[in-house]
Amino acid sequence: MPGEIKGLAERYPAQLMVPIIDVLSIVLGGAVAHVWRFGNLQLPERFVLAMAIMALLVVIFNTVLGGYSRWRVTRVSTLLGRLLLVWMMVALMAMSTIYLADAAQRYSRLWVGVTLLVSFIIAASARVTAQLVLRGVRLRGMARRSVFLIGPGHHLVNVAKGMRASPGEGYSIAGVERLSGMPDQACVTRLSKRVNDSGASEVWICVPLEMGSVVRTIFHALRNHTAEVRFIPDFKDMHLLNHRVSEVVGHYSIDLSVTPMDGMARVIKRIEDILLGVFISILILPICVMIVLAIKLTSPGPVLFKQYRTGANGKQFKVYKFRSMEVHHEEGGRLTQATPGDPRVTKVGAFLRRTSLDELPQFYNVLQGRMSIVGPRPHALAHNEHYKELVESYMRRHKVKPGITGWAQVNGLRGETDTLEKMEKRVEYDLWYIDNWSLWLDLRIIILTVFKGFISKNAY
Repeated sequence: MPGEIKGLAERYPAQLMVPIIDVLSIVLGGAVAHVWRFGNLQLPERFVLAMAIMALLVVIFNTVLGGYSRWRVTRVSTLLGRLLLVWMMVALMAMSTIYLADAAQRYSRLWVGVTLLVSFIIAASARVTAQLVLRGVRLRGMARRSVFLIGPGHHLVNVAKGMRASPGEGYSIAGVERLSGMPDQACVTRLSKRVNDSGASEVWICVPLEMGSVVRTIFHALRNHTAEVRFIPDFKDMHLLNHRVSEVVGHYSIDLSVTPMDGMARVIKRIEDILLGVFISILILPICVMIVLAIKLTSPGPVLFKQYRTGANGKQFKVYKFRSMEVHHEEGGRLTQATPGDPRVTKVGAFLRRTSLDELPQFYNVLQGRMSIVGPRPHALAHNEHYKELVESYMRRHKVKPGITGWAQVNGLRGETDTLEKMEKRVEYDLWYIDNWSLWLDLRIIILTVFKGFISKNAY
């Protein structure tokens, strides 16, 4: 039985089956929508053509966004987030086409909407069901891929711990070869035989970068084996950011620190900022008017506080806030963070800072394209100069646009950073966000901000 399940998964991988399921979901959704809207299954040719175009767009967008790749190791939430984005893009294109072509009389917009809704439910249900079934099968020891591990003992232990921590990915150890240095010919010959006898589906070469020459030796020794070979380098204490393998000028590159906001991700992030930024700006307009009046009536000075901050890729920009302090000047260009009972903070300002309402003008920064709704909070320039030498990888938080709210803030890390440990923790959360960015994660942070991120005991 285990062999049968494994063979089935290899003959019909997700990259082949899932697009077929998506196409069938559009067809079934169109049929259900037609019965619901018109009371019959006799779809006109123009409706069949519309379904074919929607199915084609679904497959293309899913392919571009990686919806059919890394199926074995991708979380269900990530799969569903990508799927929702794809269906929204198709819906936008379908409705825009009908409107621009003035084809509302020939194509029922209600039919299109119901088709996409039903097909999304079918496609999403199929993904969840498939992942749950495959995970259950793998947890019972079936449909697993056997792996032969090669490398220094301490690194192999870390890789093995990773396997045990992710049983749903379906990997098991078929054999281990511990290396203490460069293997001699006898070791290489023995290694080749052991891999062959183990029957492993994959061989993972797990060595630190300084032992890179070992990879070539072992790879050459396994040239006559059919097992898949992977190189899993040990980066030790290096703090990686969005690391991946890419191709540059015809050469493979192990990217150690790159921005995730590239290509389609950059477009998606900007669309998210524009749509949500416009919507939220309209909602908060009455609140902003009341805040402006409160500031003008209670303290002299400008309504807005403007200050230069560091944005994406280290470029400076001017950030806007509602003024929460009395107008003052600090000697020597110093910048002193607000503290509990700070006499510079006005009564209205204290309320604004405690509730984060002083940040509302930054939605204008978002519409300008200099900030995002979600991202690492921008720090003052003086703070960047102070902490960049004290906190490892501090400046890597500027790989993306700064945000009005962020992963650190919804986890309680907002307000004064009066100790090095607090700043280290905030940077740790910021880098985790950059390394794990997704549209789904942004929406989660926004929701968490609404429910628990506005008010903080650490904001003075």
